[in-house]
Amino acid sequence: MGTKYWNIRSEETTEAGAHFGHQARRWNPKMAPHTPTERKGIHTIDPTQTARSSPEARDPAAGAAGTGKQFPIAGTKYQTADVIRSAAIRAQRHYANEKWLGGMPTNWSTMETRPQRLEDSEGKAARLHHGYPDRSAATSGRQSAQPRRYPVGTRYMKGLPDIATTVDQREELTAIRECTAPGIPTTRLADTDCDPDMTDIPIPANDDPRAPTRRIPNKPTPAIREGRH
Repeated sequence: MGTKYWNIRSEETTEAGAHFGHQARRWNPKMAPHTPTERKGIHTIDPTQTARSSPEARDPAAGAAGTGKQFPIAGTKYQTADVIRSAAIRAQRHYANEKWLGGMPTNWSTMETRPQRLEDSEGKAARLHHGYPDRSAATSGRQSAQPRRYPVGTRYMKGLPDIATTVDQREELTAIRECTAPGIPTTRLADTDCDPDMTDIPIPANDDPRAPTRRIPNKPTPAIREGRH
């Protein structure tokens, strides 16, 4: 496989601003191996480590795709929600870009009924729209909007995640904890204020600006698509 096109180069990470960390006072000492320098009170991330870690996170996802495993990606920050959705759709993987449904890995017996409830509510809304006045249809539409909004990216999951990817540790802390509790491997971007020990495969990178969170999650897409075929 032509992986040279799927790997991210250290120059790309620098161009995207992935090497900029947080202020030194917000630094997590566990990130010391990945933050060799400090400039004007800001820690910088070693771009070569970002480039080196990306294939380590990409290959398990590509392998999971080839064996039909479940490997959702979660990124719910408003700056990256559309990026996560787009990358997930291209890779044909499940995603959570607006809200991580609490209990998905730890209470799967209940969560797996959500898709059926979603379809039932959509069917009810359609029937009401054709059989009742506009005001009743509008009320039903508002009632069904909330359940429709959140589970879209995971509504067709057939089982527990085998591997989970997250973008931001602070925003996706619930997802990370719920996946690590039952032993589900996780990968994610790890900024200078993160705890890399919370993830099996951390990718040292700035998780705030749009550029790195767009470029890095998109890189595995060709490998995942080839893995599926």
